[in-house]
Amino acid sequence: MGTSSADALGVLTRGDVTIRGRMPGSSNAIFFVYKPERGERPLWDFPPGLFRREVAAYALSEALQWGLVPLTVERDGPYGEGSFQLFVEADFAQHYFTLREDSSHAERLQRICLFDLVANNADRKAGHCLLGPDGRVYAIDNALTFHAEPKLRTVIWDFGGEPIPAGLLADVRGLVEAGMPPSLTTLIDAAEQAALLKRARAVSQARRFPRDDSGRRYPWPLI
Repeated sequence: MGTSSADALGVLTRGDVTIRGRMPGSSNAIFFVYKPERGERPLWDFPPGLFRREVAAYALSEALQWGLVPLTVERDGPYGEGSFQLFVEADFAQHYFTLREDSSHAERLQRICLFDLVANNADRKAGHCLLGPDGRVYAIDNALTFHAEPKLRTVIWDFGGEPIPAGLLADVRGLVEAGMPPSLTTLIDAAEQAALLKRARAVSQARRFPRDDSGRRYPWPLI
């Protein structure tokens, strides 16, 4: 994360690709910074091409101007088309359940909470929140997003019932007023685009963070 945005974009889009290792414990074939479509495990409720949702999550984060998702691009690689994401040199001993104990991360975690509501994230595990070397929390592993049907599953419920900061609501409202970001139109289908704007509109009109009194909207495993 220490390189400039222009340099990082150049490396991710045009750099040579050498496989250095596979992420352990993953159900899909995920390599360091590279998620190829050929390595995806078929899901009954999401179509193939999950890597494009990783790119779409970055596009949504940028449209909101929240900088939550590391730079992510679509390109060809050793195993075909996939997403490449800028590696975060994180403190991997940290995750959501440790980060929430430090109040300095609260605003960033609130952004991720709202981001997941808009993106309809079906798999926000604690380990998907990374503490970067710049002290910011980043949201990674965003493939199960943007479904047209409600799919929200997340560990971030600690803000439930609390007022949503006005500035964050204004950012979401701005997204609604601007309409669908052009960068997303080729990554998710028409029904998913309409559902995204509907969710964003609901979030922009909310007063407080949602609650999950049922306890059913948690992913597994939690970390």
